[in-house]
Amino acid sequence: MDQEKLPRRITRGFRDTAPAFSPDGLVLAFLRTDGPSSKAQLWVVEADGGEPQVLTDRLLGVETFSWSPDSHRIVFSSREPEAGRYGSAADVGAEAEEPRLISTYQYRLNGVGYTRDRPRQLFVVEVPGLGGEPDAPLPDARQVTSLATDAGTGTFSADGSAVYFTASLHDDDDDDGLATAIYRVPGAGGEPVAVEVTAPMAQSVADVRESKDGGWLFYIARDLGGSGRDFVAQNAVLFCMPSGGGEPVPLTDPQMMDVSAPGSRIELRGPDRALVLNNAQGTVELLELGATGGHSLPVHGDKTVTGAAWAGGSLFVAFADPSTCGDLAVLEDGQLRILTDFSADLRTRTDILVPQEVTFDAPDGYPVHGWVVRPAGQGPHPVLLNIHGGPFTQYTVALFDEAQVYVAAGYAVLMCNPRGSAGYGRDHGLAIKGRFGTDDMQDVLAFLDGALAKFPALDAGRLGIMGGSYGGYLTAWTIAHHHRFQAAIVERGFLDPVSFEGSADIGWYFGGGYLGDSADALAAQSPLGHAAQVRTPTLVIHSENDLRCPLEQGQRYYTALKRQGVEAELLVFPGEDHELSRSGRPRHRMQRFEHILRWWSRFLPTAANPAGVPPR
Repeated sequence: MDQEKLPRRITRGFRDTAPAFSPDGLVLAFLRTDGPSSKAQLWVVEADGGEPQVLTDRLLGVETFSWSPDSHRIVFSSREPEAGRYGSAADVGAEAEEPRLISTYQYRLNGVGYTRDRPRQLFVVEVPGLGGEPDAPLPDARQVTSLATDAGTGTFSADGSAVYFTASLHDDDDDDGLATAIYRVPGAGGEPVAVEVTAPMAQSVADVRESKDGGWLFYIARDLGGSGRDFVAQNAVLFCMPSGGGEPVPLTDPQMMDVSAPGSRIELRGPDRALVLNNAQGTVELLELGATGGHSLPVHGDKTVTGAAWAGGSLFVAFADPSTCGDLAVLEDGQLRILTDFSADLRTRTDILVPQEVTFDAPDGYPVHGWVVRPAGQGPHPVLLNIHGGPFTQYTVALFDEAQVYVAAGYAVLMCNPRGSAGYGRDHGLAIKGRFGTDDMQDVLAFLDGALAKFPALDAGRLGIMGGSYGGYLTAWTIAHHHRFQAAIVERGFLDPVSFEGSADIGWYFGGGYLGDSADALAAQSPLGHAAQVRTPTLVIHSENDLRCPLEQGQRYYTALKRQGVEAELLVFPGEDHELSRSGRPRHRMQRFEHILRWWSRFLPTAANPAGVPPR
């Protein structure tokens, strides 16, 4: 890469995230966290570089933001605490706050905590001229919503006069609280007005943008059926309708396409076109669709697109692939020209092994698609069968840090997308509804057996199994029914659907939607209920602040294993939630890897990961 084309560093904060250039390209806005315990605030800096300037000092921080079309204002979301809570009163600590009287299903959220006493509101702030004194007073942020429940991310209308957002403000919003609608509020604040959407069923709207010509509304949503809770394996769809309201038209196939890839949001191109990301059989594609028809696939193939934006006459794409954690490219003549190489240092420090894509048939003939990553050398290599969470998510072709760590330690890693996963059509995702631990278990075991048969360097006598969240569920379920594994790791698992209903932030609907509402159905599909059948040594990993799969799930499962004499350990991380392995503190993420490798060294030692080496 030519020296003049090398990336230029603009900020040097402790943690700077979510960068977004103003539409005129002159200013970069971003979120900055000053330290491990501080809250993110909104900052701006001149695009050519300079001294960043902070725009907010919100007690609970800023979560999301979006520019106005004229580049003069930003709408941002921030939680507004109830008086006397969360440090809003200097003499009232958390332990001395008033008791919470709860009357709703929805009152907590993983990564946040309690939400009803600090709903997320929208604010608009004028962006001052940059280059002034660094100690200039903060601009006033004008609150434009005052809701009893959370407002979704705000986006300006094409003329900048109003802000669109999503929320659950309808009657019975708690009982069918998965359903959200689109609202519009004046940019100066006022009463939100619902945008009339004549959809045949309730929808959960994730993102909304008005087209640049102001004539259309694009929005991403999942249909929820007549109950407002039919969420299982519902693909996210890009809809379009007139900006004044009306009947939405799906622009993507609800059965085979899913525009809910991580980081998904609607980006605009031209007067009436939108860009979205689509989960597609272990990849994430970039789609371009028009309000009145026409579509294209600007980026597809063995890539995971994580973002895209149209600016200055060019389409810029952020992506990952088997050899990079994430890079930036520009689309030229239908091809990506790579602008960065942020994984170069990683490649100089270690060998990145590219997964081999394979498909094996389940016992009923169903194809199971996935990847095998093999260490160098002839083997035989012990094998780790990895199971993803969700279940309606997918492993992708992107460089996966976990697989690379385990392969470097001498293990062959298997990853597949069994029935229940996203990216393969709705029928694939629906296959395990009411049937957890059936086709999904058969699929992952068939993938294991297929890999063992195809690759002689894999050691069929030294097997480990591991997974997190739903992957923790299926790991626990599998070792209760098969005793072929030397050891297992059950991480942040969904392990007891009965207690999950009252303790998890999604417990009031998830278990019933996936497993069924009857006591017999829950018991039949409960790993904790089958724990007496486990013989496999098991490491249980959980985080103290996990509200998605609360700590009690791991504690009770660990205790059940110990009571019957199974060799088990419980590793608990303080200050972390369900996202530990993805966005936890770097120190904790390193310690997690060390404990995982320590566990495998006990039962599946390798030359690179010998037995008896304690974690640092």
